[in-house]
Amino acid sequence: MKKHYLPAGLIAATLLAATAAAPKDDPTVMTVDGVPVSQSEFEYLFNKNNLQQESPQTVDEYADMFEIYKLKVADARAEGIDTTASFIKELDGYCADIEAPFLVDTLLSDRLINEAWQRMQTMRDVSHIMLPLGTSERARTRNRERLDSIRRAILAGASFEEMAAKFSSDQSSAPRGGHMGILTAGRVPYKFEEAAWATPVGQISEVIEDAPYGYHIIKVIAEKPHPGMVRARHILKLTQNLSPEQKAEKKAQIDSIFNLLTQGADFKQIAMMESEDPGSAQRGGELNKFGPGMMVAEFEEQAYGLPDKGLSYPFETAYGYHIVQTLEHLPLGDLKDNRNSILQAMSRDERLSLPRRKRVKELQAKWGISENAAGLEAVNKAVDGKRGTEAFEAVDGSTVVANLPDGGVITASQVISELTGPVRENTPDPAGAFSRQLEQMLDDATVSRGRIEFAKDDADFRNLVNEYRDGILLFEISNRKVWDRATNDTLAQRKCFEANRTKYTWDKPRFKGVVVLATSDSVANAAKTLLQTAVVPADSLVKTLRDTFGRDIKVERVLTAKGDNAIIDEIAFDGPKAEAVGKWVAWFPYDWKVLSAPEEAADAKAAVAADLQQQLETEWIKNLRKKYKVKVNKKLLKQLAAKQK
Repeated sequence: MKKHYLPAGLIAATLLAATAAAPKDDPTVMTVDGVPVSQSEFEYLFNKNNLQQESPQTVDEYADMFEIYKLKVADARAEGIDTTASFIKELDGYCADIEAPFLVDTLLSDRLINEAWQRMQTMRDVSHIMLPLGTSERARTRNRERLDSIRRAILAGASFEEMAAKFSSDQSSAPRGGHMGILTAGRVPYKFEEAAWATPVGQISEVIEDAPYGYHIIKVIAEKPHPGMVRARHILKLTQNLSPEQKAEKKAQIDSIFNLLTQGADFKQIAMMESEDPGSAQRGGELNKFGPGMMVAEFEEQAYGLPDKGLSYPFETAYGYHIVQTLEHLPLGDLKDNRNSILQAMSRDERLSLPRRKRVKELQAKWGISENAAGLEAVNKAVDGKRGTEAFEAVDGSTVVANLPDGGVITASQVISELTGPVRENTPDPAGAFSRQLEQMLDDATVSRGRIEFAKDDADFRNLVNEYRDGILLFEISNRKVWDRATNDTLAQRKCFEANRTKYTWDKPRFKGVVVLATSDSVANAAKTLLQTAVVPADSLVKTLRDTFGRDIKVERVLTAKGDNAIIDEIAFDGPKAEAVGKWVAWFPYDWKVLSAPEEAADAKAAVAADLQQQLETEWIKNLRKKYKVKVNKKLLKQLAAKQK
C-alpha cells in the first residue's frame, strides 16, 4: 500500500471524513450519529438513484431509505470497519483513480498533443554522437563535460563524422559517421525527438541527457515533409542463414512467382500458398498500414515508390526476397485521425508523466511541500565516492531533507528505510537513488494532502469519495449482520424454518439421499455389500468408500425432483434406464427417501435464507433506530421536495 508522509490525523481525515469541511453554502440535510450529511451529497445520491429507477422516488420516500443507509454506515464505523487495513487499502486505491484528473495540468497535456501533431508533419534526417550516462554522479558530470568538449571542437571546425566514428558509443551509427537516417515523430525517445525538432537544419544541438540511453549531441542534416502512410502486401522468401545454393533456389522461386503475377495470377492466393512471412501470409500478404521508418529501408523505398496497385520487381532485404504490391497511398490525416497514435506514443515516454509532474510541483509549492536544499546537500556530500551500504551508513539519519505542511518533515533515515534492500546495499549511485526515493515520498505526501484539499474545494470529488467510502462500509456491515448469517448460520436457519414450515412447499416430490456411482457393476455391487454389512456413519461415508475403492467410486448427496436427473428418475420415479455419465456406468441409492415437502431447513435452503435475510434486516434496522440518534432538517427536505416538482 502507498505510504503517506503527512500527520496521521490528516490522513484519517482524508480517507474517513473527506466531507467534514463542507462549504457554508452546502447546508446539512440530516445528522446521523453526529455525522452531518450535506445537501450536495444528498442531492447527488438522490438524483443518481432516480436515474436507476423505473419509477422515480419522491424526496420524502428517498429520505427514509437514505436515513437507513446512513444508520448502517454509522454501525460499520461503530464496529471499527473504517479502521481496518483492508478498508483503507481499498478506499486508497479508489481515491487514486478519482484524484488522477485533479493531479494533471490539462493545458500542458493538450500542448504536448498539439506539439506531437505538428512534429508529425515533417521528418528529420539526423546524425548523433552518444556517450554513456555513467554509474555515479562524478562519472555523469565527466561524460557530459566530455561530450560538450566534443561539440565545441566540432563548432570550431572538427569533422562531426570523424568525431562520431572515434568517440560515439552508439555502435550502430558510429561506423556511418553517426548517421541515424530519417526520423519520424513518436518513434524515438521524447527528449531525443525534442532536440531533433528544435535544432535548426545544418546545426548541432546542445548536449541532451536521454536516460537511460546516454548523453547526445544531434546534427540535423535535412527536413522533409511527411509522405503519409502506405497500405501494401508482399510475398517473402526467407534467406537468413541459408547457403549460397539455397539462396539461389529462393531467388529462382521468387522470380517464378513474379512471372505468374505479371501474367495475371491472383496475388492474394499466391501469397497464402507461397509467402514465408507467417504474420501476413494468411491475410493474402497484406500488412498493417505503415509510415516512414517502420520498415527496413529497401522495403520502404519500394512501397513508397510504387503507384497504387503497382507491383515491384523482386528485391532483397536482410530477411530475404520480396515482391511488394502497393495497395494505397494514404494521407497523414488530421489531429483527430492521429490522436490515438499520439497518445500511445506519449504513454511510452516521459510525456505520460509530465502534465502530472507539473501539476504536482504547483501543488507542492502551494501547500508548502518541498525539498530541504541544505539537507540534500549534506546527504550528497556524505555519500560522494561511496556505494550501497557504506554510503548510506555515512549519512546522518536525523538530517531533514524535506518539509511538509503543518510542521511535518521527512528525515534522511526515513528515505533510506524506504529504499529496497538490493538498492540500499549495492547501488553505485546512492545520491541518485536517494533523490528518486525522496521525490516519490514527496509525491505521496502531495497526493495525501490533495485528498483533503480536493474534498474541501470540489463537491464532485467529495461526493464520489463519500459514496465509495460508505459503499465499502455498507457492504461489509451488511455482510456481517445479514448476508453471512442468512447463508451460514444453521441454527438461525433452523429456527426460521420451524417458524415458517407451512410456507415451504414443492410443486412435486423430490428424491433426498445419497447416490453411489461406480466404474463397473462389480465395483457397485461390492460397495453395496459393504454398506449392507457394516455400519457407516453419514459423515464418514465418502472416506470409507474412497479408502476401499479409490477413484472407482463417487458419492453424491442429492435433493432433486422428478425429471431433473435421469439417474434419479430411474432410481425413484420409475424412469427408463439412464445412460452412463462419463466413466460412471453403474449406480445405486443409499439412505434415501422421496419427500412431498421439505423436512428441514437444508431442503429449502434458498427460500429459508431469503426469509432469514429479511428477518435479520428488519431486526437490524429496528435496533439501529434505537442505537443511533438521527436529526433531520425537515425544512430543507421540504424545500428540496418543492424543487423536485
